[in-house]
Formats: sequence, C-alpha cells, structure tokens
Amino acid sequence: MSEYVYKRVLLKLSGEHLAGDQGFGIDPKVISGLAKEISAITKNKEVELAITVGGGNIFRGMAASTEGMDRSQADYIGMLATVMNALALQEALERVGVYTRVQSAISMHEVAETYIRRRAIRHLEKHRVVIFAAGTGNPYFTTDTTAALRACEIEADVFMKATKVDGVYDSDPAKNPDAKRFESISYLDVLTRELAVMDTTAISLCMDNKIPLIVFSLEPTGTMERALRGEQVGTVVHA
Repeated sequence: MSEYVYKRVLLKLSGEHLAGDQGFGIDPKVISGLAKEISAITKNKEVELAITVGGGNIFRGMAASTEGMDRSQADYIGMLATVMNALALQEALERVGVYTRVQSAISMHEVAETYIRRRAIRHLEKHRVVIFAAGTGNPYFTTDTTAALRACEIEADVFMKATKVDGVYDSDPAKNPDAKRFESISYLDVLTRELAVMDTTAISLCMDNKIPLIVFSLEPTGTMERALRGEQVGTVVHA
C-alpha cells in the first residue's frame, strides 16, 4: 500500500522562493535543497510530480506594466523568466539523479520540449518530473492560472501551492497578528470572502474540476512530504 495519499501532483513554486534571502535571481543553496527534497519524494516512484514555476525573482510583468510597459510585452518577458527558472531547477534535479523534462508553452526546441499534454502525461507515467515553463504562452494569464490549467490537463490528484506563509488566513498575517489560519475552506468561501489565495480564474478552474488545493510553506524541510502523506499541513481548499 502506498504511503502517499496523492499519486499525481502539480506543485506550483514561486520565483521568489528560488531567490532565497537575496531577494532576486536564483540562490544555488535554495534550489539545491529543493531538489533534494523532491528527490526524496520521487525516488520510490509512488508519486508522479509536475511543477510550474514563476519568474518573479527575475522579472514581474504586472509590475512592469504598471510603470508604463506594454502589458503583453511585459508578460512575454515574464514567461521567459520562468523558462530560466525551469532550466535551473532541471539542472539541480538531474544533479541529484532525478530524471526531468522541461516543457515550454513557447517553442524553443534547443532548450525545452514544446508543451504537449499527452507527452507530459507519458513522462509522468515514466516517473520523470515534468517542469512546465512559459506560462500558457499567452499574456494576461498568471502563473497560478497556468498551474491550475496544467493540473486539470494532467488530471492531477492535488494542486499544491508553495507560498511564503503556512496557509490561507482570513486577513494578511504580515499586517494583522491576530489573523486566523484556516485548516480547511471551500473554493466558494475563498471567492466570497475575497481571500488572496490565487486569482479568480485559477480558483474557478480548480473548483469546476474538483481538484483539491493545498496552500503551504516549504519551511521547514519535509513539509511537502508530510502533506503528500495526508498530514494536516497548511490549508486544504476543497470543492
């Protein structure tokens, strides 16, 4: 019997997490530690893992557009930033013996496969970690929406979103020390309360396709594995 509750997992990583304490770029220690944690989870071939990664540690399209840059152009630059992060994560994973594939929504055959749903699923069935890059290939869509879309497409058992905080709160815990963390909450409550979990498109995709979402922090090490074992970690958002 498998020790993990979920077999096929979509993990959403923020670009900011890869920057570590330096606040920008890619911290080799952070990405190396993350690779070792993923290796521990996938080594027994009980979990099929796909990853989407943001690009905020290199470039933020939304922020650039507010400063006058054309939104579409800014978003495309942000998509290229996610490809850089995906390639760095791929290198770190393969250094510890994890077989990977990077699939990009924007064709760039020299460094990544073009995203094809059936090929991605086949890689997962062969227990390769698939890293999705370049968003959906379209501007105006966040990486959260990309992650939700890919989770639906690969028929993931769970969507795990790693954040800086350890779950979903009724208000910003950085501003309100009395903020209450939810252990479990419905997608509908997230929408009606206007909680800043993900954008509404991503939430609606998960809700309509009945994919549970776990919002958690990667700290301390081992939290992701505990969540996959079914332990109470972070906040579970359900349909």
